[in-house]
Amino acid sequence: MSGEVLSQSEIDALLSALSTGEMDADELKKEQSEKKVKVYDFKRALRFSKDQIRSLTRIHENFARLLTTFFSAQLRTYVQISVASADQIPYEEFIRSIPKMTILNVFEVPPLDGRILMEVNPNIAYAMMDRMMGGRGTSINKVDNLTEIETKIMSNTFERSFENLREAWSTIAEIDPMLTDFEVNPQFLQMVSPNETVVVISLNTTIGETSGMINICIPHVVLEPIIPKLSVHYWMQTEKKERKPQEIEVLEQRIHKADVPISVGLGSSEISIQDFLMLDVGDVIELNQQIDQPLTISVGDIPKFLGQPGKLNKKIAIQVLDTLKGGDDDGER
Repeated sequence: MSGEVLSQSEIDALLSALSTGEMDADELKKEQSEKKVKVYDFKRALRFSKDQIRSLTRIHENFARLLTTFFSAQLRTYVQISVASADQIPYEEFIRSIPKMTILNVFEVPPLDGRILMEVNPNIAYAMMDRMMGGRGTSINKVDNLTEIETKIMSNTFERSFENLREAWSTIAEIDPMLTDFEVNPQFLQMVSPNETVVVISLNTTIGETSGMINICIPHVVLEPIIPKLSVHYWMQTEKKERKPQEIEVLEQRIHKADVPISVGLGSSEISIQDFLMLDVGDVIELNQQIDQPLTISVGDIPKFLGQPGKLNKKIAIQVLDTLKGGDDDGER
């Protein structure tokens, strides 16, 4: 039997055939024991495991959420972006699958080698540009004759969105995306050899009432240095780094030297706005604090101690009488 996962209907049909005698279980076991020849297409070399593809999908799901927030703020309209699929195919097959005239953003991601391609459906690109220029977000597909102003607006918009890609990739690599080329005809764009394996992440994109696809094409040469970080072991590992005794001692010394603000509240009072406006020099405000009651000493904004006022070396001072405890901000801080 093949390694494919059967649907529930296929499982039911198989069980029904076995129970009625249409299929023989012994024959199935015999077929399973026989050697199978699996066809392998060297032009479609599978250089990434399913685990690695899933990791790339998770990264770009985060990228899609960041893009949704970014474009929503920039365009001030309804935006929804989500990952539709992630697959590895030859570069030539990807180029054949996209429109003959489309929006192609090519950018480098140093320190990684190679370049990444972001293909944006013209419907989406024009809807974005229309919103940027104050329109309602309608799309007119005339990508073959872009003006210099239209080209600049589009390239700037997508270049600003690369900051979100940097954030999404930060879990596996610190990259610095830079736009290097803006093209409309994929035939004029040859990033890698036609048979080079690329990962294509397709994003379903909705701008207002306009829908389309954004495809991100990542060649193998870009991902090769960070392939080990795409495994599930890297994502799931929880290594705890133990601090050396010397580091702990230095940390304690620095904490002991840290300055913290201490304040003492003498009391409070409530007066009307009318009385407040009529206050003058020499007026007395009665506080709600009795003279024989201890004062509250706060560290930062958190009450920590009780004390009594006095003088020390001709300076006003406070003597700590007791510690305040209770709630989440007790003496453990």
